[in-house]
Amino acid sequence: MRRAIILGVMVVGIALLLWAGWHNLRERKIAMQKARENQVVLIPDKGTSAGSEGSDELAPKMRGKHAPNFVLTSLDGKKVSLADYKGRPVLVNFWATWCGPCKVEMPWFEELRKQYAAQGFEILGLADDADAGKDAIAKVAQKSGVTYPILLTDGKVQDAFGGLDVLPMSFYIDRNGVIVEQTAGLGSKDQIEANIKKTIASGTGTETGGL
Repeated sequence: MRRAIILGVMVVGIALLLWAGWHNLRERKIAMQKARENQVVLIPDKGTSAGSEGSDELAPKMRGKHAPNFVLTSLDGKKVSLADYKGRPVLVNFWATWCGPCKVEMPWFEELRKQYAAQGFEILGLADDADAGKDAIAKVAQKSGVTYPILLTDGKVQDAFGGLDVLPMSFYIDRNGVIVEQTAGLGSKDQIEANIKKTIASGTGTETGGL
């Protein structure tokens, strides 16, 4: 009888230890997820000194260059190429399901996309966490109210665009395929609209190739 009691106590003790370990791990994961979602990286003021801390990391590496072409799969299984949009101003936005700031600006993108659609403007949302699964990505996109194409990244397109220092990261590409503006982090809606206007106005002359 005594052995049974001791054995029972040991089993309960081990079960409690396992539960405590699992609970602690779960709480840590939740805390890390919340920390990532709440991390907001603001676009530096353009008046900031070039020698200020962090300016090198957020410096636009691709501005003035031709946007590298890519062919990615959309959430509905279609192949989408950036070259398909040659002759149109395009905003390529890298985002992720865990990125809180990304979810803030996505409804703005949708509104501005509709506002400037008559001028050929389009947005392509590239999900940087394709391993999260199409269902999870589609759920976030739907909740954000976006209808522009959401594409699954292949792990190579990020490097082609100079690597992603932070999210969200956006590339404003004019009609000739030239990146006229690159932003890292969350900016204001007014800043986004100003960049869209700049992109639409750019590249209206003779095409120079690209894409």
